[in-house]
Amino acid sequence: MEDCRRGSLLSRLTSLLLFFQLPAGGSAEEFVVLGPSDPIVAVLGGNVTLPCHVSPAMDVENMELRWFRSKFSEAVFIYENQQEQKEEQLAQYTGRTSLVKDFLSQGEATVHIHKVQASDNGLYTCFFRKGSFYEEASLELKVAGVGSVPQVHITGPEEDGVRVVCTASGWFPKPQIQWRAANGEKFLTFSETHAQDTEGLFSVESALVVRDSSSGNMTCSVLNPVLDQKKAMAIFIPEPFFPQASPWKPAFIVSLVVLMLSLLGAAYYIKTEHTVKRQEMQEWERLHRDKEEARRTKEEALKARDELQEDLGRRKSIYLGGWRKAQLYADWRKEKFQALSVTLDPASAHPHLAVSGGQTSVTLEDTTEDPGGPCSILGQEAIISGRCYWEVEIRNGNRSEWGLGVCRGDVERKEWYREHPESGFWVLGWYVGKFCALLLPELQEIHEEVPHRVGVFLDLKEGDVSFYNMTDGSHLFSFPLTSSTGTLFPYFMIKSGDVSLTICSVVGVPAETPVPLNNPPSSLEEPVSLSGDEFSSGCAVDGALPGAGSPLLPYGPEAM
Repeated sequence: MEDCRRGSLLSRLTSLLLFFQLPAGGSAEEFVVLGPSDPIVAVLGGNVTLPCHVSPAMDVENMELRWFRSKFSEAVFIYENQQEQKEEQLAQYTGRTSLVKDFLSQGEATVHIHKVQASDNGLYTCFFRKGSFYEEASLELKVAGVGSVPQVHITGPEEDGVRVVCTASGWFPKPQIQWRAANGEKFLTFSETHAQDTEGLFSVESALVVRDSSSGNMTCSVLNPVLDQKKAMAIFIPEPFFPQASPWKPAFIVSLVVLMLSLLGAAYYIKTEHTVKRQEMQEWERLHRDKEEARRTKEEALKARDELQEDLGRRKSIYLGGWRKAQLYADWRKEKFQALSVTLDPASAHPHLAVSGGQTSVTLEDTTEDPGGPCSILGQEAIISGRCYWEVEIRNGNRSEWGLGVCRGDVERKEWYREHPESGFWVLGWYVGKFCALLLPELQEIHEEVPHRVGVFLDLKEGDVSFYNMTDGSHLFSFPLTSSTGTLFPYFMIKSGDVSLTICSVVGVPAETPVPLNNPPSSLEEPVSLSGDEFSSGCAVDGALPGAGSPLLPYGPEAM
């Protein structure tokens, strides 16, 4: 250790001499790295700091800082580009190191090592680099740990004395053993063996043959040389244990063996009985806890099931009793509406619209020409009565201007026109950066986000059109319809952006079948044909079925 200190001091003095010999006006990037001259002591399981600083003091925030062991590649901690770099870090330091950044601007950098291990013991190098110039300094970390209290016991007579053994474990570094008699006399001759476990901690066993029957108490001390801490244990050796005190050495040996066997047998029996009783008690307690826990879990599950069934039945009965006024539960609402298979009518499309997907998807063509107003298209289905619904999937809906809903068959859709109920449009969509319903005198904002799928529920019998978020089943908005609405068509509009509106495929049986026109024009009023025993829906884009369940939302006056 003295040689290490001389080498470290010599390295520092050489670096300082080189520094002060720099010519005036030399490079401002040159500096000297200094570390602690004395070894740093760390206790096993604790935390330790490895400090280094540069001279002259300067900001090291933008430097490359590295702490490593014997090789540059054996990195303990790397700080580069103002952040920790973990690619080259040794696995044993992963998650156990951190950098103190409080004094980087003053040239001081300190690395924390947490949960110190025996393998952390040894030399470290701190390396600082700025541009092409770099310097480094060495520092020593001494790890120390105090292990168990030594255990001392007599193993029997040996030669002309009594053999006493002292054992201890969990020490680091290798501990020192001392034997003393009751009068303070040290014993210099004894055997000693050491072993290290997988964590690098030392176990020690020392054997001493005591030949003087007057020695009395024998004390075994285990000392940590780094911390200068020790633990000791004493044992009293009765005079009859010494062979020379009795002329009947064979009888002594036999008596000692019999005594030890009796003690061991009694201890083993007591320990076995105690262990069996403790295991039986623990097993009984575990079974009792498991039984009680199972009972509570079953009661809670039954209670939750009953409450859920009761609440679900209550909500559905309320809904089915007044569904026409309800604005919630899109999936339940489907039970009263016919799923309508809507296809787009290319003859009604604006020239700047592109129809694809078997006439189920519409986008705005990539053109530099100003469309001169909203670009719209109608569904081929003309509806004059009944209840029906269809679903539309919306992609890129929050960065384009678009709308969807229903309109009268006689509305004007050339050049610029306004979409609102007074002019025959019942529409919601993304306008002026908002998801809103189109009303007069101003738009009504609905939600901050655009739903991925919207359901349009048209009820010509009761006179309203409602829009639902088909992802979570929530109600978005409802328009009232007048009795003089006339023939209605599904309506789709794109004004700008890369939005796509895709009709999801549906097949079903009417709950209350909507009545199409008997002889509509071929371009705008083609009749719809609906048949089947049950209905289902899926998106025409990818064929995926919509969400099976809607959240159970509270039913109250606001839903009526």
